[in-house]
Amino acid sequence: MSENAPNDHGQYPRTIFIRRHSVATRLTHWLNVLCLSFLLLSGLQIFNAHPELYWGHYGSDGDPAVLTIGSSDEGGNPRGFVRIAGLKIPTTGVLGMSNVDGEQTSRAFPSWATIPSFQDLAAGRRWHFFFAWLFVINGIVYLGFSVLSGHFRRDLAPKAHELSPSHLGREVLNHARLRFPEGEEAKHYNALQKLTYLAVIVILLPLMVLTGLTMSPGVDAAFPTLVDIFGGRQSARTIHFITASALVVFVIVHVVMVVLSGTWNNIRSMIAGRYAIQEKGPQS
Repeated sequence: MSENAPNDHGQYPRTIFIRRHSVATRLTHWLNVLCLSFLLLSGLQIFNAHPELYWGHYGSDGDPAVLTIGSSDEGGNPRGFVRIAGLKIPTTGVLGMSNVDGEQTSRAFPSWATIPSFQDLAAGRRWHFFFAWLFVINGIVYLGFSVLSGHFRRDLAPKAHELSPSHLGREVLNHARLRFPEGEEAKHYNALQKLTYLAVIVILLPLMVLTGLTMSPGVDAAFPTLVDIFGGRQSARTIHFITASALVVFVIVHVVMVVLSGTWNNIRSMIAGRYAIQEKGPQS
């Protein structure tokens, strides 16, 4: 519908701008983007040093791995693969075996997906630890602001009626049909957004941080209970990998939704804080 064309009720839609995100939310959001990008790339560098995951206190030579990304020489022809619980999937060219300087090289994740691009565990750990602590500090700042300003209660905590099966069912159906909120509904997060953000903030991120700390020998010595909570350092490493992967999936879905619901409008709201919505007004 054009901006000057009335609808069936003789009302003209008009564009108004609302304040969508505070300065603190915007700053911590973009700092999270920076931190998570470096954490992912440096984390893959660290994983490349030993591209296998175990459960419990296992991990020595000969112990079965729950996940392996590697390569095998089949008749003089090296092939990359991913093995999950005994299921072997060929992944040559992407995982296990990739092109490095024109040559096929055995490497769990390719060079373009790691920091640094060459194999250097020590450098990868330095990058990872720096941005991990920056990420934690940034998260504490965001949570503190959200609670003190009322943002958490007002914008992230779902209302009772939003949790009803019928309401959630409608929202799932609307998302599946790519029908996004308009008018007054667009001024607030919907129930699916709230539940997703809460799951990330309350479950995924704490798990990722705690399992990361559990893999540190120094932290283990000071807080040995952490190892017991996660059933061993190898279990913590596996959970860390799973939560990081889930976070990557969340980011991909988040970006897709940003694009489908209005790329520039969403980016502007996260940079300048101004979000455009269509509001119905009386016919003049």
